[in-house]
Amino acid sequence: MVPRASVLIPVKNGGALLGEVLDAVLAQQAPWPFEVIVMDSGSTDGSVDLVRARGVRCETIAPEAFSHGRTRNHLAALSGGAFLVFITQDARPASTEWLVRLVEACDAAPDVAGAFGPHRAHPDARAITRRELAEHFAGFGAEQSVVRLEDRARFAVDPGYRQWLHFFSNNNSCLRRSVWEQLPFPDVAFAEDQTWALAAVEAGYGKAYAPEAAVYHSHDFGIWETLQRNFDEARSFQRYFGYDMQRSLVRAWASAALLARRDAAWLRQAGQRGWGWVKKAVYMAGIELARTSGQFLGTQHRRLPAWLLGMLSRDQGLQRGRSA
Repeated sequence: MVPRASVLIPVKNGGALLGEVLDAVLAQQAPWPFEVIVMDSGSTDGSVDLVRARGVRCETIAPEAFSHGRTRNHLAALSGGAFLVFITQDARPASTEWLVRLVEACDAAPDVAGAFGPHRAHPDARAITRRELAEHFAGFGAEQSVVRLEDRARFAVDPGYRQWLHFFSNNNSCLRRSVWEQLPFPDVAFAEDQTWALAAVEAGYGKAYAPEAAVYHSHDFGIWETLQRNFDEARSFQRYFGYDMQRSLVRAWASAALLARRDAAWLRQAGQRGWGWVKKAVYMAGIELARTSGQFLGTQHRRLPAWLLGMLSRDQGLQRGRSA
């Protein structure tokens, strides 16, 4: 039976959480058939056996063959669904209707190229992470919606409008196969999802948001990981979109101070008091300094030596297997 949807998951050292993700995917209640395919790129923690033990198809590639866009294109080419659903090894569907809601949004109109759903923080995530994710996705509205590039003059001069239009996340996304066949993911080092969405909206396609298709996906990165993650993002945003996230180190640190003040207020609102509040507020100040410093370094990436670029990029480290 031909599947209506294909759930496609790139994996490397997924750990125990990968099992939870697969169990949640296999428990989806859909009125039509769907398939699940995993692409593993060199796991050493038993992820391949974990996947196959659940009866899920698992293909393998060499670690050096992995690329965010290329590997997802490979997964899509192996699949048969009319809708290509992408999640990551640490994005667990929040309900048994997640898949149906995501596909419904992608099929909301004939010109919709893709849909994405919100991320919720894992239950044990820190309060700041929960608040940031909730506020970010609240900006897309509480109802299913479709947006299109309707104001090209504004699009040309307003980076905020462009970013809102091309925001997309392959941690929780669905693409229409017929569109993907014409417009596959670009083979880029990072942000393959948003570069694809930018090309799609510029080509005249719609992009849907599915608020009821949530996944649990969050990271409480430490200080160094936060700097690395924001370095990768800022470098990619300058390369592929022309955005300078932080041009000045002084302004970057001023932004960190404002974010630290915000975090301290959020911690109080979450009920933190006394010495516990002080420790968490100081730690979050370090996180925010790492965030904006990483953005500054990513913006300045063309001026940095190759050895430093390799050290600063978390994504490159993960692909080399240096980090879990």
